[in-house]
Amino acid sequence: MKIAILGAGGLGKAAAQIIAQKTQMQLVAVADAGGFVFNPTGIDANELQNVKVGGSVSQMQGGQRSSDAIGEIINLKDEYDGVFLALPNLPNEFIPCVVQRFVEGGFQGALVDALKRTRAMEMIFDLDGLLQDNKCTFLSGCGATPGLLTAAAALAAQSFVKVEKVHIWWGVGIARWDDYKATIREDIAHLPGWDVDSAKALSDAEVEEVLGQSDGKLTLYNMEHADDVMLERAGVCERDQVTVGGVMDTRNAKKPVSTTMTLTGITFDGQRSEHKFILGDETTMAANVCGTALGYLHRAQWLHQRGVYGVFGSAEMMPLTVK
Repeated sequence: MKIAILGAGGLGKAAAQIIAQKTQMQLVAVADAGGFVFNPTGIDANELQNVKVGGSVSQMQGGQRSSDAIGEIINLKDEYDGVFLALPNLPNEFIPCVVQRFVEGGFQGALVDALKRTRAMEMIFDLDGLLQDNKCTFLSGCGATPGLLTAAAALAAQSFVKVEKVHIWWGVGIARWDDYKATIREDIAHLPGWDVDSAKALSDAEVEEVLGQSDGKLTLYNMEHADDVMLERAGVCERDQVTVGGVMDTRNAKKPVSTTMTLTGITFDGQRSEHKFILGDETTMAANVCGTALGYLHRAQWLHQRGVYGVFGSAEMMPLTVK
């Protein structure tokens, strides 16, 4: 399966490293804000890893500068089978608009994103008819949360006749915040007094100032996270029964707390119980997001090959292991 990645930040680079260790996928195209690189025989993940923060993949061997790198990748649509949109969620309509461009540009294949926000996810689901009509298969919300933990909740729900609540509490540790600039801005947008537009407008120096107020940690409660709409869509529970929060440490690689999904429900014989799904502390955000996204991209291709088109959430499907 030949893959194109949109975005060459921390997640894009990590996805490339994972693909390099697989035999069923090959990375052939990468785009970022400065340009793109394409190689039909495969892109060197180590060379991509060496692109510095603030640099561009256009500096790589064979890379080209472009003011519309996404458009350049769309023009290469016959050269790859699947696309991982490792792009920022700011503003909400950005990723939905990119998906629409791919479909209207004639791409007929598999796509996944690691989208987070409920409103953005609703915009993606609104594209279902367009993707069906144009023979595209899109799986959305395929990171860690939404994604891995959302699918775990859908599976855990099978023990119960009634789900009372789903609570996701995540922990992420990164040594340098500027390796994940877009992700950090997205998290700041969840803080009281902030929104998508104000977080997007922050300069790097202003982000440093915000982080400095809490020793580099962001603690977030009741986030606008698309786990809610996906679990509702999958019939697990109502969206107001889902809560998501967590702690991001932007100065230390060690997770500040363990990432846990807790589902509470009532069994057929009247027992209330909880299922917990806890991620190993040694697995990084990049490992949990990118591994899951590539597994779902494999599933999207599997569906596409069987003539199943349209938009689906990660709670509706299981990812396929990429060998």
